[in-house]
Amino acid sequence: TLLGGLALFLYGMNVMGDSLAKASGGRLEKILENLTSSTLKGVLLGMAVTAVIQSSSATTVMVVGFVNSGIMTLERTVGIIMGANIGTTVTSWILSLSGIEGDSFLLQLLKPSSFSPILHMFAKSERKKDVGSILLGFAVLMFGMETMSGAVEPLAEIPQFTNLFLMFRNPILGLLAGAVLTAIIQSSSASVGILQALCMTGSVTYGAALPIIMGQNIGTCVTALLSSIGAKKNAKRAAFVHLYFNLIGTIVFLILFYTVNVFVNFAFLDDAAVPAGIAVAHTAFNIFATCLWLPFHGILVKLAKLTVRDAEKGGRKDETEKQELLGLDARFLDTPAFAVEQCRNAASRMADLTASSLDEAISLLSRYDEEGVQEVSRKEEQVDQYEDRLGTYLVQISKHELTLKDSHTLSVLLHSIGDMERISDHAVGIAKAAEEIYDKNLAFSQAAVKELQVFSAAVKEIVAITMEAVYTENLDKAREVEPLEEVIDDLSDAMKQRHIERLREGRCTIELGFILSDLTTSYERIADHCSNIAVCLVQADKDEYGRHAYLKSLKTEDRKHFVEQYRAYSQKYTLPERIKGTPKVDMRSHMKGAGLPD
Repeated sequence: TLLGGLALFLYGMNVMGDSLAKASGGRLEKILENLTSSTLKGVLLGMAVTAVIQSSSATTVMVVGFVNSGIMTLERTVGIIMGANIGTTVTSWILSLSGIEGDSFLLQLLKPSSFSPILHMFAKSERKKDVGSILLGFAVLMFGMETMSGAVEPLAEIPQFTNLFLMFRNPILGLLAGAVLTAIIQSSSASVGILQALCMTGSVTYGAALPIIMGQNIGTCVTALLSSIGAKKNAKRAAFVHLYFNLIGTIVFLILFYTVNVFVNFAFLDDAAVPAGIAVAHTAFNIFATCLWLPFHGILVKLAKLTVRDAEKGGRKDETEKQELLGLDARFLDTPAFAVEQCRNAASRMADLTASSLDEAISLLSRYDEEGVQEVSRKEEQVDQYEDRLGTYLVQISKHELTLKDSHTLSVLLHSIGDMERISDHAVGIAKAAEEIYDKNLAFSQAAVKELQVFSAAVKEIVAITMEAVYTENLDKAREVEPLEEVIDDLSDAMKQRHIERLREGRCTIELGFILSDLTTSYERIADHCSNIAVCLVQADKDEYGRHAYLKSLKTEDRKHFVEQYRAYSQKYTLPERIKGTPKVDMRSHMKGAGLPD
């Protein structure tokens, strides 16, 4: 029965923590990531976040992930780890609610097991369901606690059980017992709950409970240490910061406490412990340890660096370094909402790289530079890495339970990253075309150059609109893409027609014609990929993914808005009037001074 109660307790904690994480939508973790400029601020944030998600282990593992991904420096983690230790004591205070006694109807309603299921049963919206799940998890947790208490209550009459706790009055044995139990179940909150349940027998004195509580704080470090296996050096150091904070804090606390006890003789050590007393002791220790280390937080960092030393210069770099710098750490998968947010950030960086690569490639048409061609290729390789890593990570997230909003975001990103990668491929093609023009000393006519400038400006704008729509999930922006894509199709047809006319008039060559054809095709394909992304974004919001159905509705149901935008873009991107007999331009002299409109 005790083990059954423990299982319910752990399950309730898990449900409550997951529901809290879903309800926060990754915002708690974003706060940790962004607002830890000072150690004191980190303490307050770590305390607040851990109090909400009810797990110092989860917070510390998240911090290890931050450091491993390069999102956060090692020094910024110290305050969060300190605060997490204080925040986790909230659980022990909540568990003391199980001691609410009385026969009145009002007091019975105050018990979590009474009021928790109500909201979950009648909630309609997803957000209210999450709140209901939090309360339901809380009710299961409390029921597990009561089950454990009921299971151990008869043990009070067994002398062997009572005598067992006499040995735990030895601080070293109590410390080891608390550490081992917490390391096994990997939750200090759960081990404190077990201790509070045992207190119900009246056999556990404060003298026995105190060392066990100290040991529980050390045992909870195991989770962070396990999560740092295979991580980079700074991530391992963050785990050791957590260990040293608790280990040295415990040693100092026990030495001071028992030294003072020799002279003062604390009478309460022989009293039977109660759940509220356990909560007080748990909180008092963690506040003491935080106050102890706060002025000397730099020492914790130095100790961690001494434990995990830097490799000698010239050593091989971690193979996963490039992947981890994307912020897509496997440790974040336990918090899917935050993992999706990290994917959005990575997709934003991928979008910036894609747009930057295209801008660089287009600029080479007017100002050729060999280093520029290499830069476009380098960015294209980075975009390839993003697509590979991001795609894998998104598939891993899809295996977890997601909110409707996060599910939409995941679908959009999965559909979009392939199109982004293809745009960067076309950027390389444009750069190669510029290189061919320069190497062969070819020259477009002035008319073709001006037309290409207009065409390039339209393509750059459609890419900019699309990338902004993806990151902000702005549906209005996404709806601007299709009218501009139609204008780009028209520009492509007009450019091809004008080129044929220049060929007939002898003002262009077949060789230049092939290059121009490749350029216009690349531009048109880039616009098509932008259209794919925008359509996916709009359709995901409706839980539909039919491209042709959307385009048909866009040009029928929403035809007025579509036509207005199409006309506006047509006027903005109008090819210059044809000029017959225009001489060709020397590309080498043109590249020195010509520029494309922003």
